[in-house]
Amino acid sequence: MTRCSRMRTSILTTTEKTRSTHTFLILLFLNNILPIFLIAGAGFAIGKFFHITPRLLSQVTLYLFTPCLTFQLVTSNDLIGKEIVTIFLFAATIMLLVGSITWLVGRLMKIERKLMAAVLLCAIFMNAGNFGLPLLGFSFGNKAQAFGSLYFVSMVALTNTVGITIASAGKSGVRQVLSNLFRFPALYAVFLALLFIYFDWSLPLPLARSVEILSGAAVPCMLVLLGLQLQVARWNGQYKALGIVLAVRMFIAPFLALGLANLLGLQGNLMQAVVTEASMPPAVMNSLIAVEYDSEPSFTTFVVLSGTLLSPFTLTPLLAFLGA
Repeated sequence: MTRCSRMRTSILTTTEKTRSTHTFLILLFLNNILPIFLIAGAGFAIGKFFHITPRLLSQVTLYLFTPCLTFQLVTSNDLIGKEIVTIFLFAATIMLLVGSITWLVGRLMKIERKLMAAVLLCAIFMNAGNFGLPLLGFSFGNKAQAFGSLYFVSMVALTNTVGITIASAGKSGVRQVLSNLFRFPALYAVFLALLFIYFDWSLPLPLARSVEILSGAAVPCMLVLLGLQLQVARWNGQYKALGIVLAVRMFIAPFLALGLANLLGLQGNLMQAVVTEASMPPAVMNSLIAVEYDSEPSFTTFVVLSGTLLSPFTLTPLLAFLGA
């Protein structure tokens, strides 16, 4: 084979590999991320057309479907104590790292205090529930989704303590913060599931079937709720603040999560779950907290929408790297 022929063959091989990679990424998006956007889009459309508010569905999902899903995932996947502790520590460490970077950049860019609280809220707390859990199920299966449910619970615990403190700029007392935390039923579902695993208990068949059916309703309701909650997004021109959140949450956080996972020696479904969850766009819950504590609610909701729309471009290559 002549030198010219070898070069031509090499170029053709490189082109074929590039096309193959592009095809793989497109299929990854179509099979794992697009279904989430289609269901959320349906929720957005039906909310606009029928003027449906998300509050009722949010309450049913939060207080009934999500605890059943959490209990079902934890008990059916035989998670061990070490894995559970690792997930909670990982979530707290990512929160600290992301929060520190965001605060430092915000100070350098002279973001005013009230807006800075909203920036921190959106950068730190990701959509580990509505978006993260369905994505893990589609991409990596039930075991990864079980790990993800624990990450989701840890994020809710942190949101209802650290998040509320940030949003209220220190105005909330310890009693109110703890009250908000212990109102979250998925926490009790985790503790109950751990008791069932430790003592090798089983639910009576009628109750077990009821929990299974209710847990099956959690993911579709989460996705419809995501669409409903994004209806209220409004832009108020805070370009610098928006740039900080999107840069940290969508681009820096995944690299921090990968680095921390490698440092801790995490592998398999556990690594896939925590890295994926840590890379999610800003949580819809941030908008609800911002409204409640008057922490730039319009900006916060627009950031949630922007991050969600941007997420396919960051999550698709990440899923490919993690082996989806």
